[in-house]
Amino acid sequence: MRLLYIDIDTLRADHLGCYGYHRNTSPNIDRLAAESILFRNVHASDTPCLPSRTALLTGRFGIHNGVVNHGGVDADPVLDGPGREFLSRLHFESFPFRLQQAGLKTVSVSSFAQRHSAFHWYAGFDEAYNVGKYGGETADEVFAIASDWLARHGTEDNWFLHVHMWDPHTPYRAGAEYGEPFSSEPLPAWLTEEVRARHWRGCGPHSAQECTGFTPNTAAKARFPRQPQSIPDMTAVRAMFDGYDTGVLVADEHVGKLMAQLSSLGIKDETAIMLSSDHGETLGELNVYCDHQTADQFTTNVPLLLKWPGLPGGEEHRAFHYQIDVTATVLELLGQPVPEDWDGVSFAQCLKSNVDEGRDHLVVSQGAWTCQRGVRFENWILICTLHDGYHLFDEMMLFDLDTDPHEQNNLVAARPDLVTKGLDLLEAWEAEMMPDAARGRDPLANVRDEGGPYHVRGKLPAYLTRLVETGRADKAQALATKYAEELQRPSRHSRPPVTIRNLGTV
Repeated sequence: MRLLYIDIDTLRADHLGCYGYHRNTSPNIDRLAAESILFRNVHASDTPCLPSRTALLTGRFGIHNGVVNHGGVDADPVLDGPGREFLSRLHFESFPFRLQQAGLKTVSVSSFAQRHSAFHWYAGFDEAYNVGKYGGETADEVFAIASDWLARHGTEDNWFLHVHMWDPHTPYRAGAEYGEPFSSEPLPAWLTEEVRARHWRGCGPHSAQECTGFTPNTAAKARFPRQPQSIPDMTAVRAMFDGYDTGVLVADEHVGKLMAQLSSLGIKDETAIMLSSDHGETLGELNVYCDHQTADQFTTNVPLLLKWPGLPGGEEHRAFHYQIDVTATVLELLGQPVPEDWDGVSFAQCLKSNVDEGRDHLVVSQGAWTCQRGVRFENWILICTLHDGYHLFDEMMLFDLDTDPHEQNNLVAARPDLVTKGLDLLEAWEAEMMPDAARGRDPLANVRDEGGPYHVRGKLPAYLTRLVETGRADKAQALATKYAEELQRPSRHSRPPVTIRNLGTV
């Protein structure tokens, strides 16, 4: 068995042609989709990058593996403690180790571990290759390494190759040689001037007036011209969509190159291929531009294509699954047992029977920019907020994704029955999870009490000044009132952000 996992960072499903996007961003991925099972409702259990890939590695939710944040205590996996054996639990239960038990040589081409100091990622990999640019690399650099490995080993049997491309991730980095392929294409219709103008009066990191953080990053503007610094008009809206979509197009081009190499080696038809992402991207939804800060539909929903020898291609499945259910399914398809401690549940038998069945609902989390849990059930998402990351989100937000797919109308007041249903599902999930919670308590509560999500810690005083200076004194007052206690206490984690060479803040 040969298994290729194409991992495209920050890839939003609804910006691919095979998921219905009106722009031609993904011709090669679309061709792969025609041969694959396409899943519409696969979600990363924990977002963004570090929590998501730790869940993928461990098969466990962040509440159990201990990683829900990008810094602080809850950015590292929980340790085995006094019961730790010579070989750790992570050693035996990691997804790559379980693939090794199926007889596969395991290889990763990714700078993820380097970017996030997430060296637990290497557990179970026989070989790991790193471009060395902390996620600042482009798809051609990643492809060069993956292509070289395939040229040397592709025709051998029994391997798993993970190829991780960053191109859609901010800052939008596609080279000038790609031109402006979408300049004449219509924009997504929902983000109108009226919506943009309303967002302009809002607040929060990556909101319309500061869509690269807490302030525009003018120093990066020359290096990343496709990345808008703020959204003052519809020209900037176009720059955002065009910049992101061109990044998708770049990644897609290299997916095509990988497929062509498999074909030239004579192994494409017999190679299992999985294509997915660690999380999506909000492109204006909830007034978050060019980032992934919430436990909403567009941050947690990921594309998933699975081409597997013996399973029918061209199928579409809509049942709810966590991404860690997919890795559990891969193990079962390989004849391996799913570890008892995994939260991921295999649906391999459903695939073999061509039955579209999954979970009744999902609970998803965000802990690096906000502290939120979202409950995804039927056509609804209920988002509950412990810390809003200075966006002034309502404590609860309910959206009908059928009629309001871009999450603009909070229906909490109009549908208390659905709020109750969502809260009941969340409380039942928390009651089930908490007995085995990492470090003995809810990690999101710990993040909140530790000083807030990593990316916003210590940023509020300066941001209040910026809000006043940019005509948003009402938002400054609201934030100062809401976070009065936080403003009074020193942050326990006040180190300045690390800067790596010329790559900008990691």
